[in-house]
Amino acid sequence: MVNCPECVSREVSKKRKQLEADFKAEEQEEGFEFRAPPYREMEDEIDFEGLGLIMKLDPATKHFICKRCGLYATREQVSDIRYKLSRKESTKSDKQYDYLDWWQKSKKDKDES
Repeated sequence: MVNCPECVSREVSKKRKQLEADFKAEEQEEGFEFRAPPYREMEDEIDFEGLGLIMKLDPATKHFICKRCGLYATREQVSDIRYKLSRKESTKSDKQYDYLDWWQKSKKDKDES
């Protein structure tokens, strides 16, 4: 059972926008910063069968077909698309954290990496 990565990505972004809108008022009143759950956690909450996100296999060509968006791809292509869509873009704070982590390593560990 393969889920369409493009449709799942759209549903996750819809859910993220909805969560941001729901917590925006609370965030301003109480001074909390909203932090959306990771992509994988949001993906786990989506009902794929209810939304029609499960792709059908064409046995003659070994390609998967999404009846919702029309994606036609092999298993490898689906995996590549899923990876590209779920990959988090690095932010400035991520880079700073990576540098801090590197700085706090011992010299021996730095030479190995």
